[in-house]
Amino acid sequence: MADDGNAPESGPPAGAPAGGAPSSGPLLSLLASGLELWIRQQCDAVESLELQLHGSALQLLRGRLEGVTLLARRVVFNALEIELMELRSEAIQVQVGNLLKGKALQLDHPFLVRGQAAFTGEGLSRSLAAPQWRSLGDQLAETLLGLSPLQDLRIVRDSLVLAAQASVDHQRVELETRPRAVDGDLEIQALQGDHRYRLPGDPNIRIEAANLEGGMLQLHGEARVSP
Repeated sequence: MADDGNAPESGPPAGAPAGGAPSSGPLLSLLASGLELWIRQQCDAVESLELQLHGSALQLLRGRLEGVTLLARRVVFNALEIELMELRSEAIQVQVGNLLKGKALQLDHPFLVRGQAAFTGEGLSRSLAAPQWRSLGDQLAETLLGLSPLQDLRIVRDSLVLAAQASVDHQRVELETRPRAVDGDLEIQALQGDHRYRLPGDPNIRIEAANLEGGMLQLHGEARVSP
């Protein structure tokens, strides 16, 4: 792709991972930096972030980016620890005028992203102990274990193990569970018995598959991002 903006609208993905890698053009490089800053501002923390922009400089000047591929590691969003995120967005409407004037990137229209997010047992335990999520963890333990608060959560082979401590004899009680996607939401089901707990859903997020693999809880689906 040429740097002068005269490239055809069709062609290979453009752009490069933000953070110093070479880009196919100054405008796309500027947008990559603006998108990276915007994403980091939405999160509590991001250890590493790679972006790949899809489209051409000519399309961008017309206010359209064909999509963005994102790979992020150790993300904290609203106190929820996410070990790995791999996402691909649909086409995004962008206004490049502010970027060209040295201002922050603004995204004015909602867009859809698809992909997966992976969580470690340790990260889930810390998240469910945070004030924002503590009541959810306690509801999970009360429903499935008959005890609360939730003491910890860990992943053992192909099971999600919940633990709580009895208040009378202080005996530790554990339960093996398994995650599954049900009607777009995440449900945790006991391996023995009929106990199950469906986590409160978000209308902007649809979970299509949930599994335990590589020592992590992996969720696959789509989300609508509203700037």
